[in-house]
Amino acid sequence: MSSRNPIIAVTGSSGAGTSTTSESFEHIFRSLSIKSAKVEGDSFHRFSRQEMDFEKRKAKQDGRSISYFGDQANDFVSLERLFKDYSETGKGKIRRYLHTFDEAVPYNQMPGTFTPWEDLGEGTDLLFYEGLHGGVVTDNINVAQHVDLLIGMVPIVNLEWIQKIIRDTNQRGHSREAVTASIVRSMEDYIAFITPQFSRTHINFQRVPTVDTSNPFSAKAIPSLDESFVVIRFRESNQVDFPYYLRMIAGSFMSRVNTLVVPGGKMGFAMELILTPLIQELIQKKHEANKQLDWMSDL
Repeated sequence: MSSRNPIIAVTGSSGAGTSTTSESFEHIFRSLSIKSAKVEGDSFHRFSRQEMDFEKRKAKQDGRSISYFGDQANDFVSLERLFKDYSETGKGKIRRYLHTFDEAVPYNQMPGTFTPWEDLGEGTDLLFYEGLHGGVVTDNINVAQHVDLLIGMVPIVNLEWIQKIIRDTNQRGHSREAVTASIVRSMEDYIAFITPQFSRTHINFQRVPTVDTSNPFSAKAIPSLDESFVVIRFRESNQVDFPYYLRMIAGSFMSRVNTLVVPGGKMGFAMELILTPLIQELIQKKHEANKQLDWMSDL
């Protein structure tokens, strides 16, 4: 962590809705005139799409599994190095993973490949990460220790699977059978690398549908926000103004001393209401730290 170069990370598994959440952050950044360095978690995959297909076949032949959730398929060392470098210097090395032809054409590359590593531009106010591993910790690396504000996006698992199945079949052309096999193959890594992060987050937003999702593998549509509640858990609740949130968010209530529940349709509003002052505080600390450094350099 660094007062001078703060890092915000939104972490959640594939299909958890982290990309949608990014829109709320972008609105906050615009309203506060914050210049952020955006980093996508997929850019720290270890393999291109073609290489990953080969690794999956090889793993199957060897009687093991590999998934994008785990350490075999991701470069956690480079991710931690970026966070460490940015927190210390405001600089770092980044690249992009090109998911689609539209993203790949400007680089004259194929989808499923990476852009070259390049220097992160200077003059940013903070680093904003969204992806699978913003709070990951293993025996050898600790990404979470460098994050100033760690947000978890955690739909209940059946909803998460429904979102993944429908996204991957409708947008990426996979069959339901292939997506289901991917979920099964990823389960060990999901338990080992994804779920522990949500005990390290400062705030979790967990969407809970109010419609039947008991068989996610037969679902035809994703439950809407209006068909959901959002459970918001604060790790440190002693300074949270719950009465204010209850007044401001219609239909909200508290289920535990550290947990606020809001109607799903109010999720974006709740995120901005809760996160804006926290981000303002990070920027204020940044300005104060820089003033202190300037004062010391003038001595």
